[in-house]
Amino acid sequence: MGAMRRTVLGILAACLVLLATACSVSTKDPNYVPPAPLPPLEQLRQVPVSQPSTLASTDGTLAFVTADHNVVCAMTSARGEHLDLPYEPNSYADNANNKLAIVPVVQCELAVYPKPQAADIKDDCGGTGLGYLGGTVLLRPDKAVYGACRSGVTHMESEFGPKGSRNGPISRLPVLEDGQNIERNGLRCSAYNGGVACGNVSAGVAFFVSRTDYQLISDGGKPAGGPGPSSSPQPSYTRPS
Repeated sequence: MGAMRRTVLGILAACLVLLATACSVSTKDPNYVPPAPLPPLEQLRQVPVSQPSTLASTDGTLAFVTADHNVVCAMTSARGEHLDLPYEPNSYADNANNKLAIVPVVQCELAVYPKPQAADIKDDCGGTGLGYLGGTVLLRPDKAVYGACRSGVTHMESEFGPKGSRNGPISRLPVLEDGQNIERNGLRCSAYNGGVACGNVSAGVAFFVSRTDYQLISDGGKPAGGPGPSSSPQPSYTRPS
């Protein structure tokens, strides 16, 4: 009888331990400091390529948006200055461009974005010195350039900027979730740290863009332009009302 009683008490004690374990509540450590984000090139090198099935290539182009719909990117091809973009009209397929070499590129557009730094302005816009705006970034295998000559807003801004329609080809693109890496034709992109990093890892060429800052990396990983993450946010170009 005593042995049976001890067995029952042992079983009850074990059940109480299991219940206590199952009902334990984890509390957030107020002193925990999350690690700093990796530099863009290291993010692209270290995070495994996930290649989500929702981001399957269509007609040789792989396009995606970030979860907050502030950045859209196309991992695509260029013939000279002509880009094959699925979300805006282009002359990539014109017969006159068939003689030009096809080069893998990544082009991204932002809805809200920083102004380009003076040192990163690479075009005098037809000699006027006016109209070089931020909000776009282009990665070629050997360099990354932020901004371009244009009048008006980016296509991304027209859909998801302050006065955007929220309805158009970009709104139907799949999302690259935060922390995911994808690759096409030797170029790699990752959504992280509130923006997107893309690069040619083997050549040490990359960029990072977000709504508040951008970075350009070249020459094996050396910073080549951009205000960097410590700078104050700068206002984006906004459409005149």
